[in-house]
Amino acid sequence: MAFVAALCLSSVLVFSISAGADALSLNYYEKTCPGVDSIVTNAVNNAMMKDKTVPAALLRMHFHDCFIRGCDASVLLNSKGNNKAEKDGPPNISLHAFYVIDNAKKEVEASCPGVVSCADILALAARDAVVFSGGPTWDVPKGRKDGRTSRASETTRLPSPTFNISQLQQSFSQRGLSLDDLVALSGGHTLGFSHCSSFQSRIRNFNATHDIDPSMHPSFAASLRSICPKSNRAKNAGTTMDPSSTTFDNTYFKSILQKRGLFSSDQSLLSTPKTKDLVTKFASSKANFNKAFVSSMIKMSSITGGQEVRKDCRVVN
Repeated sequence: MAFVAALCLSSVLVFSISAGADALSLNYYEKTCPGVDSIVTNAVNNAMMKDKTVPAALLRMHFHDCFIRGCDASVLLNSKGNNKAEKDGPPNISLHAFYVIDNAKKEVEASCPGVVSCADILALAARDAVVFSGGPTWDVPKGRKDGRTSRASETTRLPSPTFNISQLQQSFSQRGLSLDDLVALSGGHTLGFSHCSSFQSRIRNFNATHDIDPSMHPSFAASLRSICPKSNRAKNAGTTMDPSSTTFDNTYFKSILQKRGLFSSDQSLLSTPKTKDLVTKFASSKANFNKAFVSSMIKMSSITGGQEVRKDCRVVN
C-alpha cells in the first residue's frame, strides 16, 4: 500500500512513496543500461576532484527535487518563457553543480540512449556524493520517471531553515516521512555551506526579549555576528554547516547538543523528547546515524512523480 501524501496549499498535489506497479527496483537497468551506476560515479568523482563543494550541492539538489512533486528531476528544468522553474525559486537560487548531472546524462546517453531518467541519475549522484565524502554507501532503487512541470512558486513548500519542530514534522509527514526520517535526513547538513540570510534572524533582533536566540551558544553567536556584520557584508558571506563540512560524519548532531546548530530548524530537533533522543543517539554513534540515514534516503528518494525519460535534463521532451 502506497503512502499517499496530499499537500495542502492552493492546489492539492498527490504523490506516493513507490509501491505496486510503479515500484522502483535495484535491477531496473540490468539489461538496458548495466553501466549506469559507474558512469554516474565517474562524473561525480571528476567534478569533485575540481570542486570540493560538489557533493553537498548534489545532495541538496536531490532533497530539493524530492520535496517538490516527488523525485522527478523537476529541479533540473530551465525556466522557459513565462514559466519560472523551480531552480529559479528563492530557496533554490543557491543550488549549483547542475553541470555534473548534464555530464553524467551525456555519457549515459552515449552508452544507452533514451533509457535512463534524469531523476535516477540525480538519485545515484546524491548517493555518490555521500560516499565520496566518507559516508555510507547503498544500492539505489531505480525506475523513476522525469516530470514535465516545474514551477518556482512551488518552492515555498520546501522546509525552511526557520521552521520549528511542528512545521518540520508537518512538512515531512505530508511526504510520507516520519520523525525518524526527519532527524536522520537533517543530518545531511553535515555537508555544505550557508549564507548569512538563512540564520541571521538568530544572531540579531531575535525577539523582544533577546537579541540573540537563547538556544544558540553565545560564543557561536559571536563568531557568526563577525562573519555576518550588519553592514559592509561580503557578497557571499556565510559559514559551513558544521565544522567538518566536506566530511560526511555525525559532527552535525554533536554540534546541536553543544547549542551550535546553525539553523533554527537544526536546533529545534532538541525540542521534543523523541527527536532529542535521536540526536543524542546519532551524536554518540556514527554507525547508528549512517544506518538511519541510508534507510531514510531510500525512503525519500522513492517518492515518485514523473512521466517520461528526458533526452536533455534541462528541457522536457
